[in-house]
Amino acid sequence: MYFGLFLVLAGWAAHLANAGALPGPLLFALYVTRFQILPEERALTTKFGPEFDAYKLRTRRWI
Repeated sequence: MYFGLFLVLAGWAAHLANAGALPGPLLFALYVTRFQILPEERALTTKFGPEFDAYKLRTRRWI
């Protein structure tokens, strides 16, 4: 879901063909990682423990 939105933002930045729009997708990725993904991972680690840790080793974060 996050990667899909990142692609939409990157496509929109490319469509605008404006250098000012290029940092948008990168800022989105940094923000979502810090304030959404990492807290979700902490909560899932608390809830599922070693099972979620094993899942993280098999699964990429963004793709």
